[in-house]
Amino acid sequence: MRTLRTLLVATCLALAVPASAQAADSTRYTGTLPDGATWIADVPAASNGTTVLFSHGFGPLQPMDAPDPATHDVLLARGYTLVGSSYSGPSLWATASAVDDQFGALAALAQHTGPPKRVIAWGQSMGGLVSALEAQRGRGRVDGVLTTCGLVAGGLSLNDYQLDGAYAVSELLAPDQHIRLVRYADAQQAGTAANALAQATKQAQDTAQGRARTALAAALFNEPTWFTGSTPPGPRDYQAQQRQQADELVHLVLPFTVPGRYQVELAAGGDSSANVGVDYAAVLARSPLFDQVATLYRQAGLDLRADLTRLTRKADIRADPQAVRTLATTSTATGDLAVPEFTIHTIADQLIPVQHEDWYAERVRRAGDQNLLRQAYVQGTGHCAFQPAGYLAALQALEHRLDTGSWGDTSPAALNTAAKASGLGTFSPYVQYRPAPLTRAYTG
Repeated sequence: MRTLRTLLVATCLALAVPASAQAADSTRYTGTLPDGATWIADVPAASNGTTVLFSHGFGPLQPMDAPDPATHDVLLARGYTLVGSSYSGPSLWATASAVDDQFGALAALAQHTGPPKRVIAWGQSMGGLVSALEAQRGRGRVDGVLTTCGLVAGGLSLNDYQLDGAYAVSELLAPDQHIRLVRYADAQQAGTAANALAQATKQAQDTAQGRARTALAAALFNEPTWFTGSTPPGPRDYQAQQRQQADELVHLVLPFTVPGRYQVELAAGGDSSANVGVDYAAVLARSPLFDQVATLYRQAGLDLRADLTRLTRKADIRADPQAVRTLATTSTATGDLAVPEFTIHTIADQLIPVQHEDWYAERVRRAGDQNLLRQAYVQGTGHCAFQPAGYLAALQALEHRLDTGSWGDTSPAALNTAAKASGLGTFSPYVQYRPAPLTRAYTG
């Protein structure tokens, strides 16, 4: 069973893992791009001809060329060349520069090794948004894209639904504290807000009313009902589900996403999210957690409609138009794919909810490129909580598409067979799954 401590450590590792040590039978190259971004690459002695262009997630601007040390070593041992850049600042939300920096790292490596035979762009978390953008711009530079735990619904969607969840915590659980939710002056101010929101959520667990309102906030955050443990709570065990949601909000989601908002605002030049005019009854109605919230409210003797009306009436945050335009340009995928893309996501991802995949699939469908996209889901909890065997199965599914021009069997059974055949140990299994829509998402 995964403990809370174990899961938090795994999540932090998934977000920003320093480069693995160089393998004995490989050559490491490093360099600096004109904009100041740095890059690293590991080239195996016996190359299989494929270069993996790895885009790391939100975190320190340090170069990475694989999602974790174990997967790094597996890929090198199987002949993949690995390369990735740090991206360039001034913000950790570096989507404005990331695609160009990644392509710059690829070109810089080619100066040492010659042009690659095949390039697969692989993105993780925020880097999954980067890889989705590379799928749009990659013709002639990348052959295919593997997007893992990707923030594929983009920065505008992210900021909107995260504002909804934080606003519900502030208004319903700490109405007298006047917690700042947007336009942070600095990282310290954002951290203070995160601590206040987390503390209010923790204290709310002492009463049935507080627990019901926590469930509402979690639904607006698009949070899963599974955080720790080997299996999720039962589908109608709403009390156990709420306890899991409270733990993830207190220990992970609020401490990470509120300071993260400051970094997004720094990159966008202002606040891109708004809640003026939002009908929170309509927002909750789109959530698959509506029954959970309604039941907990009823058991607590609370009026759900009154709280939703209160949220709607008191919402007064307006976006900065220039910040919206900036994120629409730099941090939103169009879905217009130039190359095949395969995505994987855990079904219970606390930081980038699996609902992102529903938004992205619809975006790709609207662009008419649904035949270039395949999506798969992993029975697991945690952000980017994959193992090397699962990664390799997804990579091989994409490579089959590149080799043959058509998708092979990408069913959960086929992916699990491939993962098992890799001999790389245990892995969270792929399952049949269809994500719900985000409760609120960018529609431009």
